[in-house]
Amino acid sequence: MLNFEKLLQESVKFHGHLCPGQVLGVRMAILGLKLIDIHDPKGKDRKSLIAYVEIDRCATDAIMSVTGCTPGKRSLKILDNGIMAASFINLKTGSAFRIIAKEESKEAASNYFPDIEDKYERQKQAYKIMSDEELFDIRSIKINIPDYDMPGRPLKRIKCEKCGDFIQDCKDIAMDGKILCKSCAYGAYYSYL
Repeated sequence: MLNFEKLLQESVKFHGHLCPGQVLGVRMAILGLKLIDIHDPKGKDRKSLIAYVEIDRCATDAIMSVTGCTPGKRSLKILDNGIMAASFINLKTGSAFRIIAKEESKEAASNYFPDIEDKYERQKQAYKIMSDEELFDIRSIKINIPDYDMPGRPLKRIKCEKCGDFIQDCKDIAMDGKILCKSCAYGAYYSYL
């Protein structure tokens, strides 16, 4: 059984402060692990778990802290869709669930702590005690993970024919008869000085 308060304290230490997103992320991760039957995510079960997060906000740090999943281990996939949601998959069983934070839980927090004027403080306190059903929409899903997206060594390394950078994990793009990196194919987030 995962200890919510202990995990929340660890998450706050990792993230830097306590906020409603931290509480939601810890609750989301605990629920996700329970649903897919992962009991020791940082120990014996660490290679059986992949988490997908759909937002680059506070809850993502909480999910990382609780699950031990990270982008560097290739066990955390960040798909910034701007949605407060995460999916968890047990690689051994294929069991997977997507958990979405309910928008109406923000207003429902007022029912629990109407005397707290600051809405974020009200949410922090309410999210600790609200039921999973009040906080989340929970859906059983199927996740198809391509071999090149699995944890482990890269399956392929190829040189971009335009810039010369090496591209791993089948992230290369075939365009106009050339093999390109995504930056050369679609434009980069940076420009050289």
